[in-house]
Amino acid sequence: MGQSETTENRLRGLLIRAVSGAAVVALVLGGLFAGGIFWTTLVSIIALLSLAEFYGMVSRRFKVSRGIGFLAALLIIFTAAEGINPVSLVLTLSITAFVILFVEVMRRQIQNESYAIWNMGGTLAGILYIVFPWTFMILLRRLPSGTVLLFVMFLSTWFCDVAAYLIGSLWGRTPLCENVSPKKTWEGFLGGIAGALLASAAVAYILETSPLPFLSIGLICGVAGQLGDLAESVIKRETGVKDSGKIIPGHGGILDRFDSVLINGLLVYVLFGVILR
Repeated sequence: MGQSETTENRLRGLLIRAVSGAAVVALVLGGLFAGGIFWTTLVSIIALLSLAEFYGMVSRRFKVSRGIGFLAALLIIFTAAEGINPVSLVLTLSITAFVILFVEVMRRQIQNESYAIWNMGGTLAGILYIVFPWTFMILLRRLPSGTVLLFVMFLSTWFCDVAAYLIGSLWGRTPLCENVSPKKTWEGFLGGIAGALLASAAVAYILETSPLPFLSIGLICGVAGQLGDLAESVIKRETGVKDSGKIIPGHGGILDRFDSVLINGLLVYVLFGVILR
């Protein structure tokens, strides 16, 4: 009876995870292909919710100025959406650092305690780690082939996640990074790379175009994306949480679902928006 209940719970959990995952995929692809204000709004919501989860985790150990961080995030996203000079992104970041320092000056004067280093580090880290990559995905969408590039990036990321999970569950034996994420294996890691490359090659085949650009995206998603997943895992380890949030049934938080996308989107923009532009 107990084993039957356990199996039933696992099946129910897999169903919930599949349905919520499909909803996320539909939402992201819908916003991506709609473009314009729809994509910018969706990216803004995802970035701000992820930032809220990040600050929630970090605040368990350190002081963070959430309000200042959110205002800076909105300004950075607005700057990108309006096509203002990218230098203003750096200016916003620098001004934010000084505002936080001035807050800590006042705290030290009034309460005779301050957290300048921790506050500035934690608040700015969220912007650099989460907001900037999503901002670059707004800019990437505006490139001539930006929609296709982002589609391949998301598809490769998702195929990587699925392949890594399945192959790691079935044949995983060799720990990849056991002190950070005990369940991840080298077999799953290599399977994830293969899944990402397969997805990118399939899109190139369907579109009857040169596979090299798409395969480069697949390689980025297969390697860097899984490292991005480990990056969030180490943050969760240090802050003592299992998931960044609970907003997506079966997946955890927004940041849990898009941790790999952050580094993937950033590197794809660097490759096609800076190096090859």
